[in-house]
Amino acid sequence: MVIVSVGIGVLGGLCAVGFRELIRIGQLLAWRTGSYTLDYIRELPAWWKVAAPAGGGLIVGLIIHFLASEAKGHGVPEVMESVVLRGGRIRPRVVLAKMVASGVCIASGGSVGREGPIVQIGSAIGSTIGQWLGIGERRLRTLVGCGAAAGIAGTFNAPVAGALFAVEIILGDFGVSQFSPIVISSVAATVVSRHFLGDFPAFTVPHYALESPLELIAYAVLGVLAGLVALLFIRVLYGAEDLFERMQIAGPFKPVVGGALVGVVALRFPEVFGVGYEAINEALQGRVVLDVLLVLVVVKILTVALTIGSGGSGGIFAPSLFVGAMLGGAVGTVVHAAWPGVTGGPGAYALVGMGAVVGASTHAPITAILIIFELTNDYKIILPLMITCIVATLLATQLQRASIYTLKLLRRGVDIHSGQTVNVLRHLQVSDVMREAFLTVDPQEPVVRVVSRFIDQPGDSVFVVDPEPFLAGVITIDEVRPIMADIASLGSLVIAGDMMREGGFPKFVRTDRLDEAMRRFGGYHYSCPVLDEEGRVVGTVWPEDVIERYNAEVLKREMASTMALAVTNGVREQTLPGVHGVRLAEVPVPPGFVGRTLGELEIRRRFDVTVLLIKRRSGGSEALVEQIPDASFVLEASDVLLVLGAEGGLRRLEAEG
Repeated sequence: MVIVSVGIGVLGGLCAVGFRELIRIGQLLAWRTGSYTLDYIRELPAWWKVAAPAGGGLIVGLIIHFLASEAKGHGVPEVMESVVLRGGRIRPRVVLAKMVASGVCIASGGSVGREGPIVQIGSAIGSTIGQWLGIGERRLRTLVGCGAAAGIAGTFNAPVAGALFAVEIILGDFGVSQFSPIVISSVAATVVSRHFLGDFPAFTVPHYALESPLELIAYAVLGVLAGLVALLFIRVLYGAEDLFERMQIAGPFKPVVGGALVGVVALRFPEVFGVGYEAINEALQGRVVLDVLLVLVVVKILTVALTIGSGGSGGIFAPSLFVGAMLGGAVGTVVHAAWPGVTGGPGAYALVGMGAVVGASTHAPITAILIIFELTNDYKIILPLMITCIVATLLATQLQRASIYTLKLLRRGVDIHSGQTVNVLRHLQVSDVMREAFLTVDPQEPVVRVVSRFIDQPGDSVFVVDPEPFLAGVITIDEVRPIMADIASLGSLVIAGDMMREGGFPKFVRTDRLDEAMRRFGGYHYSCPVLDEEGRVVGTVWPEDVIERYNAEVLKREMASTMALAVTNGVREQTLPGVHGVRLAEVPVPPGFVGRTLGELEIRRRFDVTVLLIKRRSGGSEALVEQIPDASFVLEASDVLLVLGAEGGLRRLEAEG
């Protein structure tokens, strides 16, 4: 993993450098200069400013439509989706498609950044190398994170921020086994980037000093405003996507409309073209007046929404920095004018505002803080930076659960924060853990009879039923305890109907999904009834049974993910180290097993082996089946079983073929 992570870091750094060069070449073709300035753009004819981004939009639309749809948009959500849903698998063609599409979009004036694309490009490189080496899903996800870290580190010359971006946003896992290779890739990419581009920060950062502790109040106010602006940014961005989605225009031509509209806005505000680093540097130096700063906040949000919403290709990281710099500069201008003796200049607030809007929009304050900290190399900025970023992120997360990245996935029906491991129960039903033995009493039974039912069988609930038996209510052990001391005197006065609760407890049917059942238990800690379609009690579900099955499924999936290395490397059989006589084998499905379920075949009883997971061949390739195999799993002729057991049992199973 160390060697592979170094290789990914080097390739990621080279791609970051190459991506910049590709943008420079594109700018040379679109604007006749490899690095245009705002003054240069202002002197160009109006038709040129509209035609260049429109033409770039046409090229981008054609690439996305015919080569790779993943190249559309800002890239990071697609990487997150591949990690959560596909085990880190990304198509290799994404590297070329994303690089060209985003390069053309940025070079022609699209109002997007290069950080999101390079994250997707680096992640695709890591995924491609991992798939080529045939490693398991857990390590494949780590290599995707290595590529993402390399992209950010190579772009910003910020190795720490690159590593934190990968673990905080892409993987959401700070484990040492995941973090170590990511750090190595981030360092390797930074070394490559510095070799070609030099050891220079991305922005010209002003000298900073905290003039007074009271100034932290102003920074906290900036945090509140940054959180609100980040929410506005998110709403406008996805509102534009919905607007263009409703337009009756062919997909490849929508980016043309978006590019042309960006060009129209740029006739008055050329700062919105491209990544906007020149305008950010102007704000950091305090050279932009207040009214322009405020207008640029709104205009940049609008043009980013037009570019990405219409189907363009590029990131939202640099635009977030742009919006934050303008907002912070505006706040700093007002604060410094009101209290010049005890506050820093507008540039300091612009710098902190950059981190605040990034943290609030991505819900990743640690990454935002470290990126700005690495850009300044000045510890004096850390206090206002932490205050502002945390306040902005707290406000944004309270008002909207999804970040600018995860909202895109939520709109597709993918909730990466709903509990990835809870979903191991999705393919199971209540009937898989239901107990058919349960305690019942008649509503007219005296309390002594109720107590005796708890003694007859283990359990913490008695179901009160009528003669049918339809459920009338539930009595738990905690409702019986208070009257145990006076049972002799109350025995003839209290009946089951007096003690039962008629509601406030979960009820299930056999076909309810087990993950939903687990959520519905919530704070209820007693066994619950399982009813048929007419309301008769047919069984009971114990919370501990659901938890036990949950733990078993998580363990099974972890084993499958770890042991997938053996089958993806093409190894047919492997001895497990430290376990005498037990082997792991890859066995093609015998012809007699095709079309039958694992429950019907009784593989464990007949051959004394356990089916851990199943690979399914399709279109000349193999992929692990997402569903953990259970008794109802139907085998197909193309399936390959990964089984664990003694050598004798494996030989008998192979002989069936």
